[in-house]
Amino acid sequence: MERERPLLASEERAYEETEKVLIVGVDEDDDASYDELGNAPPFSWKKLWLFTGPGFLMSIAFLDPGNLESDLQAGAIAGYSLIWLLMWATAIGLLIQLLSARLGVATGRHLAELCREEYPTWARMVLWIMAEIALIGADIQEVIGSAIAIKILSNGLIPLWAGVVITALDCFIFLFLENYGIRKLEAVFAILIATMAVAFAWMFGQTKPSGTELLVGALVPKLSSRTIKQAVGIVGCIIMPHNVFLHSALVQSREVDPKKRFRVKEALKYYSIESAGALAVSFIINVFVTTVFAKSFYGTDIAETIGLANAGQYLQDKYGRGYFPILYIWAIGVLAAGQSSTITGTYAGQFIMGGFLNLKMKKWVRALITRSFAIVPTMIVALVFDSSDSLLDELNEWLNVLQSVQIPFAVIPLLCLVSNEQIMGSFKIQPLVQTISWIVAALVIAINGYLMVDFFSGAATSVVLLVLVIIFAVAYVLFVLYLISRGLTYTPWQLVASEKVRERDVDE
Repeated sequence: MERERPLLASEERAYEETEKVLIVGVDEDDDASYDELGNAPPFSWKKLWLFTGPGFLMSIAFLDPGNLESDLQAGAIAGYSLIWLLMWATAIGLLIQLLSARLGVATGRHLAELCREEYPTWARMVLWIMAEIALIGADIQEVIGSAIAIKILSNGLIPLWAGVVITALDCFIFLFLENYGIRKLEAVFAILIATMAVAFAWMFGQTKPSGTELLVGALVPKLSSRTIKQAVGIVGCIIMPHNVFLHSALVQSREVDPKKRFRVKEALKYYSIESAGALAVSFIINVFVTTVFAKSFYGTDIAETIGLANAGQYLQDKYGRGYFPILYIWAIGVLAAGQSSTITGTYAGQFIMGGFLNLKMKKWVRALITRSFAIVPTMIVALVFDSSDSLLDELNEWLNVLQSVQIPFAVIPLLCLVSNEQIMGSFKIQPLVQTISWIVAALVIAINGYLMVDFFSGAATSVVLLVLVIIFAVAYVLFVLYLISRGLTYTPWQLVASEKVRERDVDE
């Protein structure tokens, strides 16, 4: 049976009631009959439009500069052979994000809030710190990606560090739009995604990749020892820890009463359609990038040296200036990817901090705090690595490993929570879905574990470093096992305390 616990006035909320999008549905007089049947109302294109938005914001994480770099390196080194893996990795990402949306809709709370309630203080703080580290790592890639694009578009007049400052300020301008309603902000993201689609589609048309090889690459699984690193990179970039937290909060931007079963079923239906559509678009854009570089550089001597910073120049050298130089088309696409992903990163940071710490403060203050966490280290990176493309690529490898380390700390709590009837009620996922989800999670964690082992085995060049890596690995595994064990023996440690707080608030 689902445990009901209304939010207190002092508790942080993802969205205030006045900020939510009103879903025009059946008359309130019909609620009882629908609720009695337990079925969702008939499909409506108008409702689908009203629910459209959160999935596209979520899909930005599948299109950030880190993913674009993974795509171009996969294309340049592996050709068309890993498109099948990109497709299945996107499907895995869709499954995880649908579970995140299910948690948010069915409970009326997002993942960070539920982690605050489920885990004791020490574990909650570890999860929060890990989520913030993952967010900072992702943000560095995203902001640096934008800064690289700005440097290209300015013909080198704007250095990398200045591009970081511009990106940080732009983020606040876009977030200001939220004051005019969540739909306005979603419209900005739609424009940025459309910009990426047009830019990379133009490159696809300009370079003319092989349609036959693309189809074979999508349908025929192929993997070799030479391309294993790129394969791991594709899977590792798809599951972004902060995105799991983000989607469970974004779905609460629509007014859905979690106490009405048919309303929840209706919301889950539309969110599933919308999320699938959004990730289909992201998959197509990723395919554009992969195939452009597969056609242009696969089998060449420079394939191993191509990264985000120099990719545009290599394209320019190969395809010439033309009426619309491909270098600038590439930069426009990267800029749209970087700007959109930095905004969603800031958005995710607000939910993560507010949920874990229950900080009730003005949104612009919280945005400033979360933005500062990422901008300060990003500025340091920009100043140190500005002069070397190879150093930027090496940094990107470190940041990908950082993301890989954090994945269990988002995915495991999510799976434990959506599998628990006390939390989800009748919307708890069924045993078959649980089994598939855990297998998928184990596969993703194992793949990223391979990336970590491969990376640290090369990085541990001394006995001291090796000992530190071993200590970290043991602590890491023990904490992951702890998270799994909490899911098997669910005991909400704050339940009694929160009830006492509620009683006190009522008395006051």
